[in-house]
Amino acid sequence: MSENKPNLKHPAAWIHGLIHFVLITIVLGWVAGLALGFLHMMIDTRRPFLWWRKVFRMTSAGETATHVAIWTDQVLHVLCLAMWIQFVAPLNLGL
Repeated sequence: MSENKPNLKHPAAWIHGLIHFVLITIVLGWVAGLALGFLHMMIDTRRPFLWWRKVFRMTSAGETATHVAIWTDQVLHVLCLAMWIQFVAPLNLGL
C-alpha cells in the first residue's frame, strides 16, 4: 500500500484515505473526517515534500534523505490534526 498511495489512480490511495476518513469521523465528526481524510491523501501524494526539496534544496540525496522524507510526511499529518483540534474543533463545540 505504501508504494501505491502516492498515485491517486490506484485504489490504495483511496482505501488509505477512506480508513482515515472513517477513524477521524468517529473521533471528530464527519466534516473533520472529510477534510482531514482529503488532506491526508494529498500529503501522501508526496507533492508537499517534493516542493520542500525544490524550495530549500536540502536533503534530496544521501543517507539522511529517507529519514527526512518520512519525518516531513509525519509532521505534516500531525500538524493538520493539531491545527484542526486547536482552531476548528472549538468552533464546532461552541467553546
